[in-house]
Amino acid sequence: MFDTVRRSSSSPREVSQLRPYEILVIVDPRPTDEEIAALLTQLGEQLKTLGAEVTKVDNWGKRRLAYDIRKQREGTYAVFEVSAEPSMVKEFERQLRLNENVLRFLSTRVPIRKKARPAKTPEVLEEVG
Repeated sequence: MFDTVRRSSSSPREVSQLRPYEILVIVDPRPTDEEIAALLTQLGEQLKTLGAEVTKVDNWGKRRLAYDIRKQREGTYAVFEVSAEPSMVKEFERQLRLNENVLRFLSTRVPIRKKARPAKTPEVLEEVG
């Protein structure tokens, strides 16, 4: 009566799927621009070492903070666009917490957008009169 459903031998946890993330990092502005560029390069290399694919690194430069963080009124903002597994992002966040030059960070999973379906054309009703 009921058909049995066969499942594949691999469980969903075993399948690794890279998901898109944006990671905003606020860095202490006191180092020179060259040192900040080297730090951002180092952070990108850490992501690659973890197995993530770094798509883009966008350095926004120095910006005023809404409130003081570690007695700093400014911070250098940078955004990393990466494709990674959740475990990779979690480990990278752990490494960011240990880095003294990183004031704050925020990791956000970017939703995958589906292709839009074409809109249906409205049907015109004929007037009966």
